[in-house]
Amino acid sequence: MKNSPSNDRRRFLLSIARGIGLSAMGALVWSAYVGEVKAAPLILRPPGALKEEEFIKNCIKCGLCVEACPYDTLKLAKPGDNLPMGTPYFTPRTTPCYMCSDVPCVPVCPSGALNEPSVSSYVNAHAKLDINKARMGLAVIDKESCIATWGIQCDACYRACPLMGQAITIEYSKNERTGKHAFLVPIVHADVCTGCGMCEHACVTQKAAIYVLPRALAMGEAGNHYIKGWDPKDEQRLESVKKEVPHESTKTKLSEKSALDSLNDESGL
Repeated sequence: MKNSPSNDRRRFLLSIARGIGLSAMGALVWSAYVGEVKAAPLILRPPGALKEEEFIKNCIKCGLCVEACPYDTLKLAKPGDNLPMGTPYFTPRTTPCYMCSDVPCVPVCPSGALNEPSVSSYVNAHAKLDINKARMGLAVIDKESCIATWGIQCDACYRACPLMGQAITIEYSKNERTGKHAFLVPIVHADVCTGCGMCEHACVTQKAAIYVLPRALAMGEAGNHYIKGWDPKDEQRLESVKKEVPHESTKTKLSEKSALDSLNDESGL
């Protein structure tokens, strides 16, 4: 029995309605995803993660790094976490990275979102995984709430640091207020800190006075126009800088004098 024109029309309209419904649902899901991506500036990624923008492009959300983590440190972001859905992250105050020497989460990544060379040391041209090369974030100390800066003896973060005496050191200074006590203040060294968060996890204050931030947020940038004159490697950058000669139009009678003569010139007074 042949389909009537009215049945064909009904099926056609239903297929259009389904298509519109699926498109609307997809748009809602995508907008929610984009919203969560924008709401995640403080997210901490596994060792070896690419910069956030590149990480998002490369991570296929397979969860293999999460499965490989023996301490359940890594989690996959779920709807409502205000994080890019399906991507791995960790929360140091709850569960820090325990710095596995074999870095099991990195080699299993199939997409390169976790970059193995960035957490490797090279000996005789042979790469060996080295968790101390990780730069997951940077520990930052809130001196107002750190009780060590009050004069109360506390070295919990220093003792918890897996690179004790390197990533975190203790600075001694005299307590001028009492005259007989000392401040033992923790100092974080950005060139060594891996961002594992074990210091934040160990902090004894109600809300951690030391916490890990993504390095892009925690660190400033001096710019290329400042040179460390005491650092021979940094000073080498000057070798490629061309010396600028003032253009004729910028020269004045004042510029012909030395700086000292200009300062001592009282003719205009």
